Amino acid sequence: MIRLIGYFFGIGTVFFLGVAAIVAVYLANVTKDLPDYEVLNSYSPPVTTRVHATNGALMAEYARERRLYLPIQAIPDRVKAAFLSAEDKNFYNHPGVDVTGLFRAIVTNVQQMGSGRRPVGASTITQQVAKNFLLSSDQTIDRKVKEAILSFRIEQAYSKDRILELYLNEIFFGMNSYGIAGAALTYFDKSVTELTIAETAYLAALPKGPNNYHPFRRAEAAIERRNWVIDRMVENGYVTRSEGDEAKKQPLGVTPRNRGSYLFASDYFAEEVRRQIIERYGDNALYEGGLSVRTSLDPRLQVIARKVLQGGLISYDERRGFHGPVKTVEIGSDWGIELSKVAAYSDVPEWKLAVVLSTDADGADIGLQPRKEPSGKVAEERVTGRIAADAMKWAYRSAKGDRKSARSPEGVLSPGDVVYVEPTETEGSYRLRQPPSVQGGLVAMDPHTGRVLAMVGGFSYGQSEFNRATQAMRQPGSSFKPFVYAAALDNGYTPASVIMDAPIEIVSGGEVWRPQNYGGGSAGPSTLRLGIEKSRNLMTVRLAQDMGMSLVAEYAERFGVYDKMNPVLAMSLGSGETTVLRMVSAYSVLANGGKQIKPSLIDRIQDRYGKTIYSHEERTCEGCNAADWENQEEPNVIDNREQVLDPMTAYQITSMMEGVVTRGTAAGKIKLERQVAGKTGTTNDEKDAWFVGYTPDLVAGLYIGFDSPAPLGRGATGGSLSAPLFNEFMQAATEGTQPTKFLIPEGMQMIAVNRKTGMAASEGDPDTIMEAFKPGTGPADVFSVIGGDEFMEPEEILRNSPQANQAVSGGQSGLF
Repeated sequence: MIRLIGYFFGIGTVFFLGVAAIVAVYLANVTKDLPDYEVLNSYSPPVTTRVHATNGALMAEYARERRLYLPIQAIPDRVKAAFLSAEDKNFYNHPGVDVTGLFRAIVTNVQQMGSGRRPVGASTITQQVAKNFLLSSDQTIDRKVKEAILSFRIEQAYSKDRILELYLNEIFFGMNSYGIAGAALTYFDKSVTELTIAETAYLAALPKGPNNYHPFRRAEAAIERRNWVIDRMVENGYVTRSEGDEAKKQPLGVTPRNRGSYLFASDYFAEEVRRQIIERYGDNALYEGGLSVRTSLDPRLQVIARKVLQGGLISYDERRGFHGPVKTVEIGSDWGIELSKVAAYSDVPEWKLAVVLSTDADGADIGLQPRKEPSGKVAEERVTGRIAADAMKWAYRSAKGDRKSARSPEGVLSPGDVVYVEPTETEGSYRLRQPPSVQGGLVAMDPHTGRVLAMVGGFSYGQSEFNRATQAMRQPGSSFKPFVYAAALDNGYTPASVIMDAPIEIVSGGEVWRPQNYGGGSAGPSTLRLGIEKSRNLMTVRLAQDMGMSLVAEYAERFGVYDKMNPVLAMSLGSGETTVLRMVSAYSVLANGGKQIKPSLIDRIQDRYGKTIYSHEERTCEGCNAADWENQEEPNVIDNREQVLDPMTAYQITSMMEGVVTRGTAAGKIKLERQVAGKTGTTNDEKDAWFVGYTPDLVAGLYIGFDSPAPLGRGATGGSLSAPLFNEFMQAATEGTQPTKFLIPEGMQMIAVNRKTGMAASEGDPDTIMEAFKPGTGPADVFSVIGGDEFMEPEEILRNSPQANQAVSGGQSGLF
């Protein structure tokens, strides 16, 4: 017996040593290529970039994985408890692998063999961190062994809180959301600190299988799994039985976050910011870098700008008639289904899509587009209304150029027509609307800093993402003239200098260019002031000829209107192409006394750790960061921006453009109870209508025109179309603010001159004006006229300038 026992012991020992050797070889083979778990020290997951307005309101988010990283200290204990209950209740007690839980899972899986049920897992949170960060998701024994080994090593290297922090910020929750903070926003539009017990439990249920517990497609399974998590929280003592019972009675309450959650009317602005970040830092920084971007957008001014431009576009478009319905659908037994398939503009909430149900002489009965539930299902509720005949009379005229007109709603709309409507003050009553075919862009800027406060790139971002404030290259027309006059005033001319306003011919290469004033006619010898106030093309051409177009081009480039300007005479009338943003930036130089402006939509960018990596503010402040007060001088902000224009010249051109508003082409259109200067602009054949202007503290500019340039119609000038919109914007934007005045530079002399001759006026003389003169200059002693010859010498004005060719080939210059 002893020999037998010894025999079996020997065999057992050899077998054990053999197995141990095999296991050792296997483990050595498995562990030789284990990933380095120390990479968790430098864990930098893809994080959502967030863009904010100047008041902190969220404008946009950009991410490949919607994740906001939260340190463990910022995650509420109840949220931690929910995940521990759902995934690993012994997390704070085991060494990385829960042996008890593993044995329990093995027993359960053995009992369920042949049942068709999915095997029960026993991975701890540490094991899931090892798998998610360092391994693949392959269902193999090798991977599970590596996972266990790494888990032991991770537990030895990192604290439990650090491991839980990594887990809660990495896991996928479905709906393209990663991490607990991103999931809370995606599913409930809340921060983690605002989550209820039921909401926390549902999020804790998702990592097991987001698609299996989808809130809409598998709502019953989702509630069942959520309630199971709540029961585990009660069982583990994290919530009371009564709290758990109350939480299980709650619906899922999932309200997915959508674009409507972002700052209203900010789409064009946010998209321009997105493009600039990509240009500066690249795609990965935007979509994975977790940047915090603080923009210069003022939400109040942005809403005003949107309303003003939209109103102007709609007003112009409706005066031209009705384009027809958006679409025509079959009404059928349930018109709501077909109508729900038509996409509406998400950024024009004032308008609703509707289908015409019937028409009569007094109006049209309509059915409104039904709302869609979060699941995407069309709601069963059907809402109807009526468009009265008076609310659609503008549509009696056809805008298709066929000269057709109707006499009642029956001649305009037919059953099945899909149209836009806007509610009136009377319940159930609507006004017919249509997306305008004309477009435009508007920009408002702080002239002292270059911060863009508002930007509208068209009627609707949903209609067209093309930003006409920054991307549309348009002819500025006579809104460019202030830079011609600024160049003259900076080089020896005065506002009282006299130029001939008379017909001229310019011959080049056998072609004759005969520019004309808008509306024809001429006024004879006139001062520079009158030339800009009345926007005289003939005077501007003569002035540019007298001082040389090379000088004009230099100033245009200095102001940033063009990068490189072709120095030909036609360009003096604004026949080049530029953007609204560039024009507003250039006018800001005039408004701030000649300081260089760098327009910026972004105030500051911080990386994911809060470090500032970009700041628009370039001024320095000496003494601003003193630790203690030691009777030193007060801090001094140093403005080191380049002076691109003499401050006296800036004031002179500003004073002359005040005359544009009071006596010139914008007279009667601008009604602000404060000083304001500006200039109209209308291109050949009235294809673009501009107005750019400013008060001492705010600059704004806009244009209206078709995307494919076409005539707006006779009389559609900058003074008639754009100046009233500028006025409407400025009135609302400056409401409640204290008026300020344009600063007169020290040494500037104010002298009374005759408005027509530019010579000094005697006391009591009629038609006089106080004119600003630089030291050493003043009214002329004798009457002298620049450009008095009827014909000018030939000049190469068309060479290499398609814009100039376009201006000249029209036979007249209608730039005004």
